[in-house]
Amino acid sequence: MLLTVARIGRAHGLRGEVALDVRTDAPDERFVVGARFVTEPASAGPLEVVRVRTAQGRWYVTFAQAADRTAVEALRGVDLLVDTDEDEDDEDGWYQHELVGLRVEHVADGRVLGEVVGLEHLPAHDLLVVREPDGARTLVPFVEAIVPVVDVPGGRVVLDPPGGLLAADAEHLVVSDETRGDAVEG
Repeated sequence: MLLTVARIGRAHGLRGEVALDVRTDAPDERFVVGARFVTEPASAGPLEVVRVRTAQGRWYVTFAQAADRTAVEALRGVDLLVDTDEDEDDEDGWYQHELVGLRVEHVADGRVLGEVVGLEHLPAHDLLVVREPDGARTLVPFVEAIVPVVDVPGGRVVLDPPGGLLAADAEHLVVSDETRGDAVEG
């Protein structure tokens, strides 16, 4: 199976260098001179890395097939793919195809909160895209404090969401008379 490890971003300079939107936990292993990538769309590749550098946390590469700014500008938005058969298993890392379709359960009582329908990549951390039973799509920070259990073989993820994160939480709030202000002494 082919998985995205980066998306090609803006051209950088005039000599064919391009910024990458990295989607892998091991960019220093993926983006090396001589690495070849299948692309999506397929017509843009394959692409071979001839130069790599990092600056201020960003990855920049030059491809043999795109030697100038005009050529790399045409590659903007192209995904770089690798074959997962070459990857080793990572017990604390999951691919989007492994997460999509998993049942989402609440840590406290096991009630079903929805289904994972996607994964968004952000610089700070990834976000699970959860479709709740009412159809609402909620972005859940994919961090251990909020997603303590990912059980791919069991077909589920368990959430410990902060109050108000999910629409389903509003249905389970119990409001006492004292918190509503109904009890007035006087």
